[in-house]
Amino acid sequence: MLMAAFAGCVADDTSDDTSTSTADTSTSTSDSTNSTADSSSSDSSSSDSSSSDSSSSDGSSSDGSSSDSSSSGGAAVSTMDSEDGGYTYASNVDNHRSLMADMCDIKTYASNAQWTAAKDVYQNGKNAPKSDGSYRTLAGFAAATGKQHNYDAYYGMNGSVDAHIMAALDGTGDFANTSDTVRYQGVAKLTANMAMVAYTIHELNTAVNKAEAGNWENNDSGAPHNWDEGWAFFHGPDENVGCGPVSTLNKRANDFGTKTNTSFGDVANTTHAITDAMVGGLAALQTNDSTGYNDAGGVVVKNVIIAYSQAVLKYTYKMDSTTDAAKYQAEGYAFWKTIEAYAADYTDACYNNKTHTMAYVGDAADSTVCDNFAWYTDFSMGGGPAFTGCYNVVSHTVATGVNESQCNDGFGAVGSTGMPMYYNNYGASQMNEVLDLTDATQLGTSYDVSAWLAPVWAHYGITSDDIGSYS
Repeated sequence: MLMAAFAGCVADDTSDDTSTSTADTSTSTSDSTNSTADSSSSDSSSSDSSSSDSSSSDGSSSDGSSSDSSSSGGAAVSTMDSEDGGYTYASNVDNHRSLMADMCDIKTYASNAQWTAAKDVYQNGKNAPKSDGSYRTLAGFAAATGKQHNYDAYYGMNGSVDAHIMAALDGTGDFANTSDTVRYQGVAKLTANMAMVAYTIHELNTAVNKAEAGNWENNDSGAPHNWDEGWAFFHGPDENVGCGPVSTLNKRANDFGTKTNTSFGDVANTTHAITDAMVGGLAALQTNDSTGYNDAGGVVVKNVIIAYSQAVLKYTYKMDSTTDAAKYQAEGYAFWKTIEAYAADYTDACYNNKTHTMAYVGDAADSTVCDNFAWYTDFSMGGGPAFTGCYNVVSHTVATGVNESQCNDGFGAVGSTGMPMYYNNYGASQMNEVLDLTDATQLGTSYDVSAWLAPVWAHYGITSDDIGSYS
């Protein structure tokens, strides 16, 4: 299934991903912890550092050139005013905002294969000191149990976000025997995106729970405070916004033509929508408007799905590169892991033993859903135009590319091929095969993964116009 997301594809683009990491491309355990990274190199070697996205959502510089050289990893020193990117905080979350400077430092160290130095900042902190002299750390959030996001439940393990990041830092697990370039992409993209998005969602859910319990005061224990922390993780200080999720959103908008003009300049539609939702959600929390803050949280998740779908589409498409396929695969992997826990459940599919194709059924309760495909003629679906085709009255999905006989007879019991009928998380499993960093046979091919993402988009009400066209 080809979606509008790939209308007008080109072989490659030159406005992004123009260079590899400065780390050696061979497998290496190099670690020069005594080397001081120059602040001007902050993420400049990243394959996701487009010059067209060197400004924050409020127009301030975020490309590292404004970084303070006193921070050896390249993070800019924040002025910590009351506003970032159009969002005005209701409480003091400066310590949380400072973690984005840690993120900048980690990316710089990793770009030079300084794995121990990067791990030290990740695990022990550097820029967010607490009153007791210790530091708030990115690892502390990623490894914590009981956080209010889907990642741990989906991956079936506590601290699942931390496990993904540590695999990249250590060159183990999904990153076993991979090059420094691949590991860099994992460290930089997983920490800046998967981790920060997970923290954001956790804080928004915590804020909603506090509000439902009647605690909507603007203090450290109130719902607005957690909502503020969500923005601190998602956007961070204007000076360091280039190291977090907002930078990714704006770059993908450049790729897919999904930008909007604001008083801060051109930003991604997704950035604009999330900013408005965060501002509106905070106001709703302060006025006990449950519909307002719940809807705002939904807008945030929907636009996260849009932006990281764009990223996955781009980098799986670019995996046919003769020089950088492994790097692009690693980027696709990290961006997919950012949304997998919120996308995979909507990729269940049923096998048709006549056409040997799959029909998606969203988040199916069990395998019996596959028995409910049937051919309808001039069927009225919700008062719209009469429908003729293969429709599932349980999943409310349509099987395309099948005729009446194939519809009525192909989704029954397992056919002569011996293939099972129902596949849980089918689209996600196919995505994970393509993005297996240890399988070189996946490289050298350009993939259109829109069919695997289409049922996810349908669940979240995402249109082809929301995704845009990659060019």
